Amino acid sequence: MSRIGKTPIPIPQGVRVTVKDGEVTVEGPKGKLSMKVHPDMKVKIEDNQVRVERPTDRAFHKALHGTTAALIRNMIKGVTEGYTVVLEVHGLGYRAAVKGKNLELNLGKSHPDIYPIPDDIKIEVKGNEIHIHGIDKQKVGQVAAEIRALRKPDPYKGKGIRYKDEVIKLKPGKAAGKK
Repeated sequence: MSRIGKTPIPIPQGVRVTVKDGEVTVEGPKGKLSMKVHPDMKVKIEDNQVRVERPTDRAFHKALHGTTAALIRNMIKGVTEGYTVVLEVHGLGYRAAVKGKNLELNLGKSHPDIYPIPDDIKIEVKGNEIHIHGIDKQKVGQVAAEIRALRKPDPYKGKGIRYKDEVIKLKPGKAAGKK
């Protein structure tokens, strides 16, 4: 059995979980998230815990069991604590600034890159760090990946946008010619 799927998910104080017509809705202090559940999965709420059950032991159902439980766990954490991803901007003259509903990035190009900030995501710039906050784990990660894709870290000098804990293995430059 899936160890992730079979463990009950505790519902913290101040969070309301409802299941209706195959859709799980989680409401908490930070907001509200909902997700459609696969028709084969059964989601039950009992004793202030959420349980996910599967019909068979087929590999497909086993995979879906753990995934569904993990997604519900992420939704509960999102509406209580929220998620944050931190990006770092490295490079001479590389800058980031929030202007209105856009993130403006100067990344060594002839023009600044303008990234429109989605409504349910909050972005702050502190020095050379970009802090991305939100309640939906998938959306926070997607926004971070899209911003990073504007200028990935250079493999020779390390210039570009990288995740806070990302380690860039720099390649050696040209070797001096041998005679």
